[in-house]
Amino acid sequence: MFTATALPNRVVFRADALATKLPKRAWQKRSAGAKGHRFYDWAVIDLPDPGPGHHQLLIRRNRATGELAYYRCFSPRPVPLTGMVRVAGSRWRAEETFQTGKGLAGLDEHQVRRYPSWSRWASLAMLAHAFLAVVRADEHTRHPGPTDLVPLP
Repeated sequence: MFTATALPNRVVFRADALATKLPKRAWQKRSAGAKGHRFYDWAVIDLPDPGPGHHQLLIRRNRATGELAYYRCFSPRPVPLTGMVRVAGSRWRAEETFQTGKGLAGLDEHQVRRYPSWSRWASLAMLAHAFLAVVRADEHTRHPGPTDLVPLP
C-alpha cells in the first residue's frame, strides 16, 4: 500500500498520474469474483484526507490491454485489498439488476419532466421488477425443470 502526500493547501492529484508512479510490486493479481474468475492487477493508494476514516484510490489494470479503472474508496476502518476488490466486483450485480429492470419493467421508459412523476414511475417499475423476481423464484422452486440442463442463475 502506498501513500500520496499532499501539501498543506490541499493539492489535487490526477489518478492516472498516481498510477504511473506505482512500482511493479504494488500490483497484485486478484479476481473480483464477478462474471466468473476474471483476473486483473489491482493496486491501492492511501489518499490524504483530514476527515475521519480511510480514503483510498483503488486501481484495476487489465492484464491483456493495460487499461486502467479507478475507484475512490472510503471506509471507517482499514480494509485489506482483497476486501476492496470484492466490493468493487459486487457492482456487477447492481448493474445487471438495473438492466433487467429496464428490460422487463420499463424502468427507462419514463419521459422525465418533474421529479415527483419520475419518482412514482421508478417506484412502480422497481415494484414490478421485484414482483417478477419473486414469481420467477417461486415457479423455479415448484417446477425445477430437467436435471440434465445447467441451471441459469
